Amino acid sequence: MGCGWLGLPLASSLVEDGYRVHGSTTSNEKVKSLEEKGIRPFVISLHEQAIDGDIYDFLQQIEVLVLNVPPKLRSRTGENYVKKMELLHSEIKKSAVRKIIFISSTSVYGTVDGKVTEETTPVPITESGKQLFRAETLFHADADLQTTVVRFGGLIGPDRHPITMLTGKKGLSNGNAPINLIHLNDCIHIIKAIFLNSWYDEIINGVYPYHPTKRQYYGEEARKRNLQEPDYQEDTEEKSKIIVPKTLLTVKNYKFTTSL
Repeated sequence: MGCGWLGLPLASSLVEDGYRVHGSTTSNEKVKSLEEKGIRPFVISLHEQAIDGDIYDFLQQIEVLVLNVPPKLRSRTGENYVKKMELLHSEIKKSAVRKIIFISSTSVYGTVDGKVTEETTPVPITESGKQLFRAETLFHADADLQTTVVRFGGLIGPDRHPITMLTGKKGLSNGNAPINLIHLNDCIHIIKAIFLNSWYDEIINGVYPYHPTKRQYYGEEARKRNLQEPDYQEDTEEKSKIIVPKTLLTVKNYKFTTSL
């Protein structure tokens, strides 16, 4: 559910692996592109009071549901993401679907300082982070569902890298804080590893194990692209965290495929 920047290449990869895949989009214009990739398309929109589209048919004959619908609070819509997820949760409970991979974000940890693992208690500070944490808890705490929550770090990949937004900016804070990023390819591989190995009822931090400072990393990335380096303040004392996958990815010796 949610064939966007991550969901579409994931669905395409699963089709290539021989899986039958249902894919949802909120746009009628994207139906043809999903069909061309071998994905059975559904136009579904989640709202606070109702779900538009054939959610019943979408959930039929599904073994695993990858729920990849992030909050849209950054666009200042004022939406209640939790209510949307509550409606979806209710529809899922009516279906035969019991295995769920809920795509979340490390933003739920907020300003927690130091080394952060899956055992760290989230303290979200943004409205988006707060609602995302409540939504993931809704699914993960339901004993009738087998939900694994994947908290991905900052997403990078084709046509997506933070340096494009940071280039040339002045007076940025927290330049000595470590980066916590992950490439699209590894997002896809981690999601596949979950259902191939039946890693359910888990929480997983999906972050690449490379944590130079923002000042160092984004400076290097700017130089690689012949962009102006972002300027960071010299003295900032903001909290910083290194997010590590302490549970399954480490225990199972998961090998990351794409460097930053």
